[in-house]
Amino acid sequence: MNIQEYFGRISFNKPHKEADLQTLTAILEHHIQTIPFENLSMHCGEAIELDLQSTYDKIVRKKRGGWCLETNHLLFWALQELGYDVCILGANSYEPAENGYTAEMNHLLLKVVIKGDSYIVDAGFGGSYQMWQPLILISGKDQPQGPGIFRFMEDNGTWYLEKVKRNHFIPQHSNNASSDSPDMGNIRKIHRFTLEPRHIDDFKELNVYLQVSPDNILQKKSICSLQTTSGVLALVGWTLSEMKYNYTEGMDLVNITTLTDEEIEKILKDKFSIVLENKLVP
Repeated sequence: MNIQEYFGRISFNKPHKEADLQTLTAILEHHIQTIPFENLSMHCGEAIELDLQSTYDKIVRKKRGGWCLETNHLLFWALQELGYDVCILGANSYEPAENGYTAEMNHLLLKVVIKGDSYIVDAGFGGSYQMWQPLILISGKDQPQGPGIFRFMEDNGTWYLEKVKRNHFIPQHSNNASSDSPDMGNIRKIHRFTLEPRHIDDFKELNVYLQVSPDNILQKKSICSLQTTSGVLALVGWTLSEMKYNYTEGMDLVNITTLTDEEIEKILKDKFSIVLENKLVP
């Protein structure tokens, strides 16, 4: 594994003398705009391994993406190589349909400490809840970014990440003040976590479970999403969504296209730079 090869993969060629916030921000932005959040392996009959070398080969050499356990693990390695004070954390995602957080830890994210300040760095949430820049770990502070306003709330050692929702304008729909999730109000809960340091091995059971359990969303749908300079692209099953953030004040523009089986391969190559070795069953 080679940090220069990783930099080539994410098209990062800026000078980086020290492990500072500016470099961290630039690396995260390059990472999320070149490495898709995707679970296509599960829908191509490929096993997902958690060891770092397998992840590195898949994402850096085969030009694939991955889910949080892969893409954030790779980022963890890269930041360590650059001398950052970084550790792995585990989170429980919020499930709007269940109106609560998952009982089991099901998300891997990173904490980076720079000059005494802690930042949460996550390149593996995908979709419109993907942060674009590191978020400083302060409770109650609004942190506006391209995707929207993020905020942490802390309660008794547990941290909650939420985002202020924007409405979506979908030209294909007649009713257009649709909000991006069914829960009431304009706050969308994302996940909760503690600051207990984790190791990649703590996620081994989760990695196996997500690949075999028919109940989880990753098993039910093939997902591939990539952040762009103005929004996010997402291919879920046969549906391609192209979202442009803050198209008008407080409103995101969403264009939705339904693809045929034949078109999927071309879209994966053209929009996500992914060429699969095995046949995808969306």
